[in-house]
Amino acid sequence: MQIKELWPEIAWIKNDDLREKVIKTWKLALEKSVLTSEDLQNIPFTLLCGPDLKVTFMDHKRSVVHIAKAAGEKCNEFYHGELPVNMDVLIAGAILADVGKLLEYVLDEEGKAIQGTYGKYLRHPFSGVSIAEECGCPPEVCHIIATHAGEGDMVKRTTEAYLVHHADFMTFLPFKERLKV
Repeated sequence: MQIKELWPEIAWIKNDDLREKVIKTWKLALEKSVLTSEDLQNIPFTLLCGPDLKVTFMDHKRSVVHIAKAAGEKCNEFYHGELPVNMDVLIAGAILADVGKLLEYVLDEEGKAIQGTYGKYLRHPFSGVSIAEECGCPPEVCHIIATHAGEGDMVKRTTEAYLVHHADFMTFLPFKERLKV
């Protein structure tokens, strides 16, 4: 499966160079991973909710991109340039936010996604930035990858990073909270 089939949202990135770097990053991550693009359409999006979760990795990731894009468009529409959102950076960062999970996850003997040894030592924001930098992604996109998760609570986030962070967590925390009921 081609990256553009996995991620039709890549077409939303207007800058040709950035679009190609995002594609290159996903290709490299898949080359380094034991997971295939087909696995990403089957494994649950989080390991914290158990293996029977029906929302797949790609379901969640694509929804985050769509939500972040819509939020960025509304900021640009309503805030009179006071809170400008670079849509290419936002979309690229949202598409790449969890690319490092391809190194964090492995499949067990039954084909269920689990955290591998690499993931126990380096969470996906770190490995994601490493892969993206290797592929020439700009710092403002790597910043989104680095800060989209809890690790980003320790630094100042850009507007684009806040939008991706909140799109990610608003579609994750309700699932996590279901476990407490």
